[in-house]
Amino acid sequence: MAKYGKAVSKTVASAMRRKKKGTLKSGSGRKVTSRKQAIAIGLSEAREKGAKVPATKQSRSTSRTTTHARAKKR
Repeated sequence: MAKYGKAVSKTVASAMRRKKKGTLKSGSGRKVTSRKQAIAIGLSEAREKGAKVPATKQSRSTSRTTTHARAKKR
């Protein structure tokens, strides 16, 4: 079974074209120069449109406060 739908590849390709052209902007308004960042933006846009894209992976790192609280218990 395919991981991504057909609409996703079109959205990512569009983001890559905009990156090459120099018109793709990140969330902070800066010009995107990274290929990986352009792909991530394309996936995010496809997700907003409702295309078939797997959910983003959550980081497993614990926050500083949780680690601090665990150390206090010991």
